[in-house]
Amino acid sequence: MNEKTAFAERLAAAMRSAGYEPRPAVLEREFNLRYWGKPVTLQGVRRWLCGETLPKQEKLQVLAEWLGIEPQALRYGEAAGLRIREARGRWEASISGEERQVLQHYLALPVAQRKVVAQVIEAFSHAYGTHPDESDEASKER
Repeated sequence: MNEKTAFAERLAAAMRSAGYEPRPAVLEREFNLRYWGKPVTLQGVRRWLCGETLPKQEKLQVLAEWLGIEPQALRYGEAAGLRIREARGRWEASISGEERQVLQHYLALPVAQRKVVAQVIEAFSHAYGTHPDESDEASKER
């Protein structure tokens, strides 16, 4: 199944869950009541429901808010959001409070200063043989 068809199925399911019949006329009316941009045509929403096209991000946001679903879950499915949260959770659990604080300070720096800090870290990494680009053989020699 391609991504447009999968999106169409998620959209129809979300409409049913929210108490709406997944028909183009219903989708057009309800979407345009909530969207402040140029109204979407009946043909446009029909293409979403038939899996022919995907809505732009701003329209996806409106759909998700209306249907009470996370935008990424509507666009990519529940599993995609879970994989992202799981990976982030594992990474965040593996760093200490001190490391987290250093990262927060780093992220608060202007971009130019972040580049300098990254170059310093890179230099230390090369000097102490912890650079990920180095082969295992070179590390064993030290």
